[in-house]
Amino acid sequence: MLAIYEQWLLLFSIPLYTVIILTEIIASHWQHKRYYTWKDTVQNIYLMLLNSGLDIFTRSVSLLVLTYFFNLHIVSFTEKSWLYWLLLLIAQDFMYYWLHRLDHLVRFFWATHVTHHSSPVFNLTVGFRSSVFQPVYRFIYFIPLAIAGFHPLDIALIYSATQIWGILVHTNYVKKMGVLEYILVTPSHHRVHHASNVLYLDRNMGMFLIVWDRLFGTFQEELPAHKYEPIQFGLTKPLAKETPAQLVFHEWIDLWHTIKQPIPLHLKFKYLIMPPGWSHDGSSKTSEELRREMFITSAKTNAVKGDFETVQNNAFT
Repeated sequence: MLAIYEQWLLLFSIPLYTVIILTEIIASHWQHKRYYTWKDTVQNIYLMLLNSGLDIFTRSVSLLVLTYFFNLHIVSFTEKSWLYWLLLLIAQDFMYYWLHRLDHLVRFFWATHVTHHSSPVFNLTVGFRSSVFQPVYRFIYFIPLAIAGFHPLDIALIYSATQIWGILVHTNYVKKMGVLEYILVTPSHHRVHHASNVLYLDRNMGMFLIVWDRLFGTFQEELPAHKYEPIQFGLTKPLAKETPAQLVFHEWIDLWHTIKQPIPLHLKFKYLIMPPGWSHDGSSKTSEELRREMFITSAKTNAVKGDFETVQNNAFT
């Protein structure tokens, strides 16, 4: 049954992706906007293929694990009504929020997720620039859904469906979406998520609903140019080399060099579980530390164009 539903999703999504991506490419070329480069698009396809291959390879194991926990379910849904699917959509999106948040806040997981953020441009194909090794552990976050009584195949289906929206928000052409800005993850919200500006780091983690970010303090609005600097996409430190291996493993290599330092074992462990940028000697800083430094400087010099309080409130609420 899952295969049938996924075939329908593919029949719907592939023509949709093809039309809108070609439209965006033509529009950006016509308007002389550098939203696309050949190198970046090829990298996106390469990372997508690696992720998809690993996803197919690990799918049986993940479904077996989820099925095991589903057999222990604490709730039995007598029928799969619209309420069942709505609850599953909300619950699955909630669990993905925490998956995504931990991918950003634990360096060990960031080493996997960083590939999705390494593009210096922002376009629809960046949505396919996948976290290559995420399929190995992603299903663990969905175990509570199986225990709650949601069938593993339904969990997989809803995840695939929300992925469609997750790809469509990778665009510069949609500015604001009115009242939907308060409910859904929009292109504006996701541009913030992919930005390397200090204010925007590790913000807007949701896939489909933005309400989790608003509830748990990770929301940041995209600010207009007169209030803050223009968005810069990509990593805070661009890659020195962009070979196929470096694209996938560069953060793992950096992490390995870090924990090889002659430091106590407990500090080596902290480098694995603390946020990216954390250091025991202050030689590098996390996004929160960088943000606090920016606010202190802004308060003293009024560097955020006279709107320091607004920026501070937006960043921490």
